[in-house]
Amino acid sequence: MEMNTEAMLALKGINLAPYMQLATALIGKSRHAGGNMFRHQLDTMAILIDYGYIDSVLLKASVIHDVIEDIPGFDHDLILQIEPEAKDVYELVLEVTKKEGQLKSDYLKGVMRNGSEKAKILKTADRISNMISLGFVTSPEFIERYCDETEFYIFPIALESNYDMYQELIQLVMTRRRYLEDSGYLDKKPLD
Repeated sequence: MEMNTEAMLALKGINLAPYMQLATALIGKSRHAGGNMFRHQLDTMAILIDYGYIDSVLLKASVIHDVIEDIPGFDHDLILQIEPEAKDVYELVLEVTKKEGQLKSDYLKGVMRNGSEKAKILKTADRISNMISLGFVTSPEFIERYCDETEFYIFPIALESNYDMYQELIQLVMTRRRYLEDSGYLDKKPLD
């Protein structure tokens, strides 16, 4: 979807630079699929823009959505002191942050059942970015687990928040499952 002038002007007025600066702390954090967590933050923001989201709180949160979870001892005041909208950004980031010691399934159920509309949209964009990265993962077990998790928890979130994003996730899961099938992994897997 091509960006119109009105959306460009709205985007131009969003103060993203301080949030990007915070996210650079993730540059050294590698991802299972390669690359680093900083790039993942920006990929998530790009997915939101691709789907026409220009909401300032949503885009700012997307740029830092993993800092609290992935930077040990992260000082949340670094977010709160940025600007007047920072409290809303921080609260959205908390909605999509898995708590220490929390089971991932419980975390995803919480977003699915109690997440705000923005949290569900952000979680869906985050998962699209993660599913795209699975193309570089070589562990069939990880791919299968991630596909299962996406179908069980993220599909309902995406279906509720953005049908087009839901459709993209379906396609991503199908391609990853086809990879597992073509690789012979499913044939080697013991039956339960």
